[in-house]
Amino acid sequence: MTTMPTATATTQGGRLRVVLADDHTVMRAGLVALLAHEPTIDIVGEAGDGREAVRLVERLDPDVALLDLRMPVLDGVGTTAEIVASGARTRVLILTTYDTDADIERAVEAGATGYLLKDDTRDQLVEAIHAASRGETVLAPRVAQRLVAKMRRPVPVALTAREAEVLGAVADGLSNAEIGRRLFIGEATVKTHRLRIFAKLDVGDRTRAVVVAMNNGLLRQR
Repeated sequence: MTTMPTATATTQGGRLRVVLADDHTVMRAGLVALLAHEPTIDIVGEAGDGREAVRLVERLDPDVALLDLRMPVLDGVGTTAEIVASGARTRVLILTTYDTDADIERAVEAGATGYLLKDDTRDQLVEAIHAASRGETVLAPRVAQRLVAKMRRPVPVALTAREAEVLGAVADGLSNAEIGRRLFIGEATVKTHRLRIFAKLDVGDRTRAVVVAMNNGLLRQR
């Protein structure tokens, strides 16, 4: 289990109060049974959908809400967003079978403290609940790997149609004035487009812009 401490981490004393939300009755019962003999955790409420989970958090003020991602009425992301927006001190952990980039990002952006997978062990789950209650970000190893891989993945560069036209004219060796006449735009507008192109391609001159654009498939070999 990967945990990342935050500056606002706090230590909770006594038994942690946890609310569970999962629309699958058998899965919810299994989680209750899994945590029933954990002396540091109390399951204080169970919900079958996100809306019910929000009401339980408002009424019971738990330390942690353990939420399924896919639920009726209000899904895990929506539930997380409402809990966070309410100003509740409750930390949210998503517990799901889904580990796609989009699901992970939506949950984190909504304010989830952690993202766990249902194939994690009991010990990992208990550790995650405690870490989340202290304000630490908790990620299942597979989820952490996906996030790191995505961060290392180059961000694709996209040019607008007009920027592509300007860059093509640059590749043809035209001056700003000549580009303006070809595209029927002012020279100042050409300069603006050129600067935006340079920023997107992270280059500082025309030649480098053309080379990088060709290498990235943004400009055909001329």
